[in-house]
Amino acid sequence: MTIAPADPRLGGLVTSNTHLIGGEWVPAASGQTIAVIDPSTGETLADVPRGAAADVDAAVRAATDAFPAWRDTSPSERAALLMRWAELIEAHEEEIDRLEISEVGRPHWGPLPMARMLTFFAGQADKVSGLSLPTHSPDVLGLTLREPYGVVGAIIPWNAPGPNFVMDVGPAIAAGNTIVIKPAEDAPLTPLALARLAADAGIPPGVINVVVGFGTEAGAAIPAHPGIARMSFTGSPATGSAVMAACARHHTPLHLELGGKSPQVLLDDADLDAAIPQLTRGITLNTGQICAAGSRVVVDRSIHAEVVRRLAEAFARVRVGPGTDDVDMGPLISAKQHNRVLEYLKVGREEGAELVTGGGVPAGERYERGFYVEPTIFDRVASGMRIAQEEIFGPVLAVQPVDGEAEALEVANGTEYGLVAAVWTADIGRAIRMARGLQAGQVAVNQILSGGVIGAPFGGYKGSGFGRTMGADSVLNYTQVKTVSIRGTG
Repeated sequence: MTIAPADPRLGGLVTSNTHLIGGEWVPAASGQTIAVIDPSTGETLADVPRGAAADVDAAVRAATDAFPAWRDTSPSERAALLMRWAELIEAHEEEIDRLEISEVGRPHWGPLPMARMLTFFAGQADKVSGLSLPTHSPDVLGLTLREPYGVVGAIIPWNAPGPNFVMDVGPAIAAGNTIVIKPAEDAPLTPLALARLAADAGIPPGVINVVVGFGTEAGAAIPAHPGIARMSFTGSPATGSAVMAACARHHTPLHLELGGKSPQVLLDDADLDAAIPQLTRGITLNTGQICAAGSRVVVDRSIHAEVVRRLAEAFARVRVGPGTDDVDMGPLISAKQHNRVLEYLKVGREEGAELVTGGGVPAGERYERGFYVEPTIFDRVASGMRIAQEEIFGPVLAVQPVDGEAEALEVANGTEYGLVAAVWTADIGRAIRMARGLQAGQVAVNQILSGGVIGAPFGGYKGSGFGRTMGADSVLNYTQVKTVSIRGTG
């Protein structure tokens, strides 16, 4: 393996203008680069390769070469390597955190989840097993084997590059696959740092290949490549459809996670002291750039006015600034995303929603260079409005008053998405009815997410995609089933 010197300005874990192919840190085949921008200042953090089809092809070939030996490595040994990788991430947690803060713009969140995720996946690696099957004759043995697909592909978004990288790479290689993964060009530095630590942990060359580039170039080339045996994509519905079409040409199995428009349902007996801080955090965390963000508040009309008043007060206390400062909310990721969110703020006003707070760019010199936006609340949002239906991916909260449980359920389910939902009520019977009725892959009761649950499967209903990450089946999902029957001849 060739280990190029790391740039000390990037935490000592990333080498400018290189990505990882077959254990080599190399530039793009074209020699072209992409600038990674600090969203809090608009300044360039680093240059990374502008990979394309030639780079993807080289990565697939490297992964193909590495696959037989990795497949045949003891699952217990693969688990041990994942554990070693987790230990190195823990040892370098401060550098990784600073790196992700610099490229995403988020504030410090607390302990990073990647080491814990890898520990979980490592624990599943040697638990992959088939079944013995009944047979019609005693001289026939029937069984199933679970085998890795081979070379798998993944495309991840920019909003949480570290966790998203580990969420695909960890279970894929635990199951014995090799992988070609493309991080988003806006935030590739943390994935590159994690890949370097994986190499330092002893994971062999070619098992993990990271190709950086634009989605229309490097990204499009991965599902289109005939050497990719299984594909995972997290991102927008439009791009997900294009990935699915590319996979169809080679009948490539696919996992899609396509975002959400997650409702927070507040019934008339909701504990507002508990709910309001979590609702505020649920839409301002990472500046609303989270697929599971609670972007809609579906609230019983009897408590509607109080909820809006208390939310406005909470939003007024949200501290906005660079992620390196002690703040609650940083900038949006890019000028493109900034323009997108500002356009939705304009749309909300034009559609007739009532602007409660926010609605623009914060005033002050510290906000002039970065991609900042105010945390915003729109009230009396009708279900047909675009701000109620479309994923904004910004700190924009739509409040939808309803009359009673039945209408709350109808409005909550009234979008194309079905990723996450929550219900707030003191009545366990109502909570159970709502949990069963909400069309979402994850439902939380009296909290915004399935907090505190270890190994909870994550994925969507409806337009939010299909398949699950995390969970006890995370490694199994990267295997295929083979039936074997053996007839004795003696």
